[in-house]
Amino acid sequence: MTTLSRETPQEKKTLFRSNPVLNRMSKITERSETNAATYAGIATKTTFFLLMTLVGVVIQLLVSNMLASEPVWQSFTINKKFVVSLSLKETYIIGGVLIAGLIAELVGMFARKTIPVTGTIYAASQGYFISFLVFKVLGEYSYLGLEALLLTVAVVLVMGWLYTSGIIKVDNKFRTVLLALMLGSVAVGLLTFIGSLIPATRPFVQSIMGNPGIAIAVDVVGLLIASLFLISDFSMIQECVERGYPKDCEWYAAFGLAFTVIWIYLKILDLLMRIAGNKKDS
Repeated sequence: MTTLSRETPQEKKTLFRSNPVLNRMSKITERSETNAATYAGIATKTTFFLLMTLVGVVIQLLVSNMLASEPVWQSFTINKKFVVSLSLKETYIIGGVLIAGLIAELVGMFARKTIPVTGTIYAASQGYFISFLVFKVLGEYSYLGLEALLLTVAVVLVMGWLYTSGIIKVDNKFRTVLLALMLGSVAVGLLTFIGSLIPATRPFVQSIMGNPGIAIAVDVVGLLIASLFLISDFSMIQECVERGYPKDCEWYAAFGLAFTVIWIYLKILDLLMRIAGNKKDS
């Protein structure tokens, strides 16, 4: 990664710096001159977490094949277009996988020493969920999983180039814009949820969110936010190496980067699913 200028102490005091995982890394005070984190170490560990995501994909396929003869317990509609039928066992398993992933993510965020284990659990759970969406939910549209993967790689490469070339610089202004986008997105989500609960505003909210163009625009904004998080992650990783963080922080940095890459993939997949669903209805 091309070395850019370090952040000034004034810039370091910002409230918001990166994704929820890497943002906590800014609180680390330990430094090491003899056994410090390196870019190669972070890259290796990030690759490990992404491979664990692939392991989760394989596990889901095996479980789905084993439970293929189970009777259908319930049918669910995802993204308002794709219907998936699940057995009771499959429902419990997918629910358990998602809960395990959430717990692992939270534990890893607050206890970095556990990340080799919790990060692995989180990555595998996300791989399981991705496989569930691609092969169980999408059905004949499962090729969208590969398209989402290729687009994710493209986004990572483009964001990496924008950062290393200095076209986008991670300073307080950048973080302020990113924070505003994130808070705006959260506010819109909360207002939408509240509006859907109020009988007087429910039809209005449903008509707006049911508009394909608006729904796609919301997904695009979410993808933009996730992509900008990636730029911020690169900055945190650069700081991790240049400030001589301890070697074990490589796991923290790798977990944070894998977290954002998986997030980007899921946002792209959701966008492709929405577009495919609209075509399906037309």
